[in-house]
Amino acid sequence: MKAIGVYDFGGPDVLRVLRLPEPQAGPGEVRIRVHAAAVNPTDIMLRSGGHASRMPGRRPPFVPGMDAAGVIDQLGPGADERLAVGQRVVAIVLFTSAHGGAYAEQIVVPAASVVPAPEGVDLAAASTLLMNAMTARLALDALAVPPDGTVAVTGAAGAVGGYAVELAKADGLTVIADAAPHDTDRVRGFGADHVVERGPEVAARIRALVPEGVPGLVDGSIQTTETVPAIADGGTLAELRGWSGPAERGIRVRPVMVTDGITDTERLNTLRRQVEDGTLTLHVADVLPAEKAAQAHRLLEAGGLRGRLVLDFS
Repeated sequence: MKAIGVYDFGGPDVLRVLRLPEPQAGPGEVRIRVHAAAVNPTDIMLRSGGHASRMPGRRPPFVPGMDAAGVIDQLGPGADERLAVGQRVVAIVLFTSAHGGAYAEQIVVPAASVVPAPEGVDLAAASTLLMNAMTARLALDALAVPPDGTVAVTGAAGAVGGYAVELAKADGLTVIADAAPHDTDRVRGFGADHVVERGPEVAARIRALVPEGVPGLVDGSIQTTETVPAIADGGTLAELRGWSGPAERGIRVRPVMVTDGITDTERLNTLRRQVEDGTLTLHVADVLPAEKAAQAHRLLEAGGLRGRLVLDFS
């Protein structure tokens, strides 16, 4: 099968087309003929060597990718009865597993990581859902702000931030979100109740709206210490890149790892249904042939994208 991966860590040009053995689904696993794989920042970290410490003893090639959409073409023994060969599905893929990541014509994943693709959307759009939306879901759950409460979201124009705004509104929360001037309408479209200007002074701008501070904040912009002053005494900060503090005034810092939800089928199914009912909106920046993965990585690293890039393996 064709895959895209790296033998040596480095810049985008280390990505190359690979020919790998066709994988086989084992007990409790599903094989998916991939049609689309979303390109996420964690893929860049793998390519550049940022995840090397998570793969001790593993030998190259390394295949990136955590988000895939396609059609089931093989069920392993004991695979979940809710799934069937020929079914359109989406999956979160653990690139550190022996099977590798989503940048491949065929992937093998635990059945628990697979749910039906949302009805009414194409597979390219469907591939952008699970990893970022699950990250947002876990972040909000870590905050545990009760309905009618207020949360803040930084990086609200991005993939995780946008989903965090939409999910928080569905949870009955008031949302303060940040945005650059050209993204204000986009973030308001996600449902944000208040939009403040993004940047190093974001905490002061949030405090201007809520003088006592917000009880919870999702740090989608990875500003870490710059966001802490926006949080009320004893509140909670959800961090997406592993930062764990310290923070003063009794503020709890909760690092969020999407791998904690990778086999949470119930949550994954809920996210799929929330696309179908309009709670969550999918955003594709562009679809590129799989062979242009290096170009996709360069575009993502350049910044300024709205929506996810998708690699076409169909």
